[in-house]
Amino acid sequence: MHAAWIAFVKELVDALRDRRTMLMVLLSSVALGPLTLVLMSMLVSDIEKRAEARQVVIVGLERAPTLRNYLERQTQRTEPAPADYERQLQDSKLGDAVLVVPPDFEERLARGEPPELEVVSHGSNARAQASARRVMGLLRGFADEQRQLRLASRGVAPAALQVLDVQERDLADPASRGAQLAFIVPFFVMTAVLYGCFNAALDTTAGERERGSLEPLLMTPASPFALTLGKWAAVASLGMLVAVLACLSFLPGQWLLRSELLAAMFRFGPREALWFLALLVPLAGALAAVLMATAIRCKSFKEAQANSTLVLLAVNLVPLVQVFGRGGEEPWHLWVPALAQITLMTRVLKGEAPGMLDALVPLLVCAALALASLAWIAHTLRQAAVK
Repeated sequence: MHAAWIAFVKELVDALRDRRTMLMVLLSSVALGPLTLVLMSMLVSDIEKRAEARQVVIVGLERAPTLRNYLERQTQRTEPAPADYERQLQDSKLGDAVLVVPPDFEERLARGEPPELEVVSHGSNARAQASARRVMGLLRGFADEQRQLRLASRGVAPAALQVLDVQERDLADPASRGAQLAFIVPFFVMTAVLYGCFNAALDTTAGERERGSLEPLLMTPASPFALTLGKWAAVASLGMLVAVLACLSFLPGQWLLRSELLAAMFRFGPREALWFLALLVPLAGALAAVLMATAIRCKSFKEAQANSTLVLLAVNLVPLVQVFGRGGEEPWHLWVPALAQITLMTRVLKGEAPGMLDALVPLLVCAALALASLAWIAHTLRQAAVK
C-alpha cells in the first residue's frame, strides 16, 4: 500500500501540472451543463413571453369581421403579417405562425359552409410551432362558438349534442414534470465525469509508454498491482473531483434561469447533489479503470485516443435507451453502467429516493468492472516488466 500511495501522489501531481488540460476539462465539464440549462430556459422564457403577448399574426383580417370580433373578445391582439412572411418563417426571423383568411370567409360562414383557414408555420422554427398550436386552439374555440350559435338559432340546446364530458387529469406532480425539463442535468454530469477521467487515464498508461517512462517505473521494487492501484486512484480521484464540481455548479446555475415555469418546476438542491455524487463516485472508478485498460496496450497517446473512442461512444449513447425507450424503466437498466446512473438520477430529480437494493446493484456492477479492468492492467504491466 505504501508503494501504491507513492504512485498515487506521483500521478496526481503529474496530472495537476498539466494546467491547460485541467482548465479545459473543468471549464467544459463544469460550465457547459449550467450554460445549456440557462440557454434552454431562455428559449422557454421566449415562448412564455409570446404566449403572454396574446398576439395573432393574420393575413386578410379585414375579410373576417366575425373572427376579428371573437379574437378581440378573447383579448387577443391582431397584427398584419409581413409581405414575405413565408421567407421569414423559413429563416426563423418571424416567431409567430401566420393565419391566412380566404376572401370568401364571411360568405361561406353565412351560408353555413365551413371556410378554409390556413395556419402557416415552419417545422424547424420552434417559436412558430408553439404559436401555431396556440392559434389552432383559438380557432377551435371560434368553431365551437359558431356551432353553438347555429344550434341555438334553430331551437336546439347545444348540450343535447354533447355526448361526453371529458376531463383530463395529470397524475404527474411538479417534480416529475420538472425532471422532464431537466433531463440534461444527469447527462451532463455523467459526461463531465467521463471527460474528467479521460486525459489522465490515457496519460498514465499510453502517455508514459510513449515518453519512455513506464519501463523505468516497472524496474522499481513496487509490484505491478501496486502501481496499477496508485495510477487508478489518481485517475479516479480526478473524475470524482470533476463530479463534485459539476454537481455543485448546478446549484447556483438554477438561479440564472429566466423562465418562471422552469424555475418553479426545476429543483436541484443539496439533497439531489449528494445523491448524484453517491451514484457517480462508483461510476468514476469504473470508467477510470476501463479507460486505463483500453489504453494500456497502446504505444502512443494518439492511438489510445482512437481506441478509447468506443468507450466514449458507449457511455454517451447507452443513456439514450431511456430517452427513446417507449416501455419506460426496465429492471435490466440497473445492470448497465451509465444507464443505471441516468435512471437513478432521473428518479432523484422526480423526488423519489432510490431504494437500497436499486442503488446497490450499480455499485456492485461498477466494482466488478473496475476490479476486472485493474486485474487486466496489472497483468499487462507484469508481462511488460518480464520482457
